[in-house]
Amino acid sequence: MAESYDVIVIGTGAGGGTLARHLAPSGNRILLLERGDWLPREPANWSTLDVFVEGKYISEDSWYSAEDKSFFQPQVHYFVGGATKLYGAALYRMREEDFGELRHHDGLSPAWPISYQDMEPYYTAAEQFYQVHGARGEDPTEPPSSAPYPYPAVSHEPRIQQLSDDLAKSGYHPFHAPCGILVNEADMPYSTCVRCGECDGFPCPLHAKSDAEVIGVRPALEHANVTLLRNARAVKLETNPAGTEVTSVVVERDGETERYTGGIVVVACGAANSAKLLLASANDRHPNGLANGSDQVGRNFMYHDCQAVLAVSKEPNPTVFQKTLGVNDFYFSGPDFDYPMGNIQMIGKSQAEMFRGEKPVETKFAPSWALRDVATHAVDFWLSTEDLPQPDNRVTLGPDGGVHISYRPSNPTAAKQLFGQLKSMLGSLDMHEGHLAHRCMYMKTAIPIAGCAHQAGTVRFGADPATSVLNADCRAHEVDNLYVADTSIFPSISAVNPALTAMANAMRVGDHLLERLG
Repeated sequence: MAESYDVIVIGTGAGGGTLARHLAPSGNRILLLERGDWLPREPANWSTLDVFVEGKYISEDSWYSAEDKSFFQPQVHYFVGGATKLYGAALYRMREEDFGELRHHDGLSPAWPISYQDMEPYYTAAEQFYQVHGARGEDPTEPPSSAPYPYPAVSHEPRIQQLSDDLAKSGYHPFHAPCGILVNEADMPYSTCVRCGECDGFPCPLHAKSDAEVIGVRPALEHANVTLLRNARAVKLETNPAGTEVTSVVVERDGETERYTGGIVVVACGAANSAKLLLASANDRHPNGLANGSDQVGRNFMYHDCQAVLAVSKEPNPTVFQKTLGVNDFYFSGPDFDYPMGNIQMIGKSQAEMFRGEKPVETKFAPSWALRDVATHAVDFWLSTEDLPQPDNRVTLGPDGGVHISYRPSNPTAAKQLFGQLKSMLGSLDMHEGHLAHRCMYMKTAIPIAGCAHQAGTVRFGADPATSVLNADCRAHEVDNLYVADTSIFPSISAVNPALTAMANAMRVGDHLLERLG
């Protein structure tokens, strides 16, 4: 017999985990379904070999690339807390302009059905929930805010402070990156976070990262009305005969098939898997997939045009916690380029062990540099350019029901411009001019399609049921009790990390659900 709940939330990441915490105090019966388990707290969490070389925490999923005509292992993580368990905890607000239509060199970024002003109170609430550190007023593209960051900016270590000073001397506007870590620099003996070098891309065994397990799920479970089922994979949503309401969630758990019913069902599985679940839930009333009368489910898959790059400092870079600085001077345009280019930020510091067995970088810097020399002098940047939604960039189901992805880059000119812009600046930043290499040259796995941590789109929300799957409240146009609350709802992705927007929107959807539930 199916067990019944007021709300079923499928997925425990930035969307689902946040929503669960937001709803928990209401007293409504809430079921959280997570296909994975708790991420083990173990020494391997901090092992570069285990995490970066062996891929210990990457799922065993196999997705199919239509362009490459081959299967690949996506860099997705199925644990309580979802992708946030290994994220870099960069918690940016989208720019105010990102909510409107933006013209790019290679195409158009569409407007959202809500405004920045609609989202602002929830950005503030999410920053407080996730204990974000930052400093208002440094970033010239920063949108207006109703409150300061709840915690002071994470300080730069000396080499990054020098980089910040050099950028400022060159006329740029470096800023302290908004960061979700549980650090207390004023009283480090009592700080949960120790500012280690194994944060960005690593799990945190100290639970010192503001991830959706630590900040969302665990606090939600302190309420007796919230139930978490782990290793419970939702495989189908069943509806009433009219197809207007989800009547049960079909779950595979411990080799058995189970059914759960909920007055409201919220899908928050990540862009690829949320689309997969809706497509796999096709029935007579929804022959192309549940809530897919618009034929938009699975379309407009985005994941940022990201470039992890390495510059070589003239002096050693002993920085441990490097992810404290950002630059948005080229977010909307650049020198001799009148279109948006994107965001520059730091990423986790290169370590020699990350390069193990990888020859291309030796060729790139040989004969002057050995791998350890490169790691010692490396200053590592993350370049993020907006990925524009394209209907043919999409998720479909293969004959075996697995994820098939068709994807071609949508905004390559801007990405190339941003790389060239940073490269042109190296001489004034105490770096070796011309030495800017893509980190995928020497790490085991390249960023393209497998590196889908910033995946978005596929179940977009909008005002017109003909061109969107969800309305402005993130409720399906065609199914009254079905909602989606993850990055799949994004009509566009902007050029900043999407996690905080997913968290804020989950709280916005949560307020709507609380009103609906009474």
